[in-house]
Amino acid sequence: MPVLPAILLFLHLLAAAFWVGGMAAMHFAVRPAAVATLEPPLRLPFMADTLSRFFVGVAIAIGVLLASGLWTLMLAGGFARVHWSVHAMLAVGLVMMALFLHVRFAPYPRLQRAVAVRDWPAAAANLGTIRKLVATNLALGVAVFALAIVGRAL
Repeated sequence: MPVLPAILLFLHLLAAAFWVGGMAAMHFAVRPAAVATLEPPLRLPFMADTLSRFFVGVAIAIGVLLASGLWTLMLAGGFARVHWSVHAMLAVGLVMMALFLHVRFAPYPRLQRAVAVRDWPAAAANLGTIRKLVATNLALGVAVFALAIVGRAL
């Protein structure tokens, strides 16, 4: 494999692993630990701050995924020359990006505002919405990994 495609693949996989792995860590480890150990006046600001930091990384990961994926696609000769699984990965990835943008610009700002005024029920409701959307995006991310690996064999 030439060096440029290998570097692009490395960056692509690293960004995907960060995003999907980060969602898994937040969903299955960070949030449950926060619920088990922190009362709402501590838990909700903690989760809002944690999400703020994670979302910066996700935004960077999305940029890397788009750039590396499209560059690799161009090197491969375009959409007409790639396996159907690449089309499917892009389609699911775009849905994931749209879900992220929705979370980032709808329930997350509402969470931040509720935390700022110490409206714990509203903050908890928005965090619950984010949790459900992250769970959906996590499932989609796992599907993209399956498409990337198993899809080529089909």
